[in-house]
Amino acid sequence: QIIPVRCFSCGKVIGDKWNAYLALLSEDTSEGDALDALELKRYCCCRMVLT
Repeated sequence: QIIPVRCFSCGKVIGDKWNAYLALLSEDTSEGDALDALELKRYCCCRMVLT
């Protein structure tokens, strides 16, 4: 999947978190906990990573 560099809605940089997100998922971390660990709190940013 190609992850955008920035969130389309708020402009926060999210592209640098993709590899860390995949690493957390490979360690059997839930998607929600992985997003919390990466400090992605905004609904719009979470949407960009999950979809």
